Amino acid sequence: MPYPENKDFQAILQKIDACLEKGLPFAVYRKPKLEELTAVFQADDTLHTTIDFEVSGFVFAPFNVADNAILIQPDEVLSASISIKTNAKSNAVELLDSGKEAHINLVNKGISEIKKGHLKKVVLSRKLEVETTSKPIQILHNLLGNYPNAFCYLFHHPKVGTWCGATPETLVEVKDRQLRTMSLAATLPFTGDENPKWGTKEIDEQRMVSDYIQERLGPAVEELHIGKAESIRAGNLWHLRSEVTGILSSGNGIKKVITALHPTPAVCGIPTQAAKSFILGHENYNRSFYTGFMGELNLKETGDTSLFVNLRCMELQGNRATIFVGGGITSASQPESEWVETQNKSKTMLSIL
Repeated sequence: MPYPENKDFQAILQKIDACLEKGLPFAVYRKPKLEELTAVFQADDTLHTTIDFEVSGFVFAPFNVADNAILIQPDEVLSASISIKTNAKSNAVELLDSGKEAHINLVNKGISEIKKGHLKKVVLSRKLEVETTSKPIQILHNLLGNYPNAFCYLFHHPKVGTWCGATPETLVEVKDRQLRTMSLAATLPFTGDENPKWGTKEIDEQRMVSDYIQERLGPAVEELHIGKAESIRAGNLWHLRSEVTGILSSGNGIKKVITALHPTPAVCGIPTQAAKSFILGHENYNRSFYTGFMGELNLKETGDTSLFVNLRCMELQGNRATIFVGGGITSASQPESEWVETQNKSKTMLSIL
């Protein structure tokens, strides 16, 4: 690994190797736009979970949070200043059409439910498996270097699995009762320096998410403010995002906020329960931790929370990587275009490998 003079960074890397060899849990991550790597290590392989999210540590929660949120206990916490730059060649990635027919059929079913009035939006996904010779530490290094504006992480628990990713979406951050989240939706490929040209479908989709957040967070947050939609770049993709801020109301804990927001319309749909039921009944695979959330709980100070939605991620199993991709379906969706969107999104993780 490069940067041998960075002793703190090297200490974290050595500790990761030791934990992978001994089968001990850890989570290593860097928050968006920061140059600090944080590592949370657990001393034994006990499987801890949390229900109220009032404990301290690193939480790793599934899409269906009723399946229990995993907690890495902070028996040892290390940090290191880092500045890494690499260049993944996304245009060199070979994309395969396997699974195309099944995904287009799934999208057509989603559009049919929307036209019947059962749904306004539903997020439908698929997975693809590829072989890789890259080790987890090398993949983490690539993620850190290529996605400075994303939450980049590597998670391991011997009783759960090994996951990594670079997500552009904040679920919620709370510090001194000051709350921040985002309304994120819509995707276009990055093709150069020009501003993306958003269509009615993308603009309506993002507005739908903002309206949902307003409705869901209103009872728990004071002075809720949703900013105007702006184009933000995440690797080789563009998204539409609005910043959301407010003050956590007295008497409301972080669990109420998590329950209000997860799963977000960006990963599930609207109405939430109807969309979730459709996903669980028709995607024909278990999302597991894809479109769940992860991050810090009370790690540095009680009441401080920093959680991110688990997008642009993959599960590592030996020499195989399972990559997860999806897209928001509305009445204006075109099945072929939705397939292309998932292909574009798959480049994020494929280029890292």
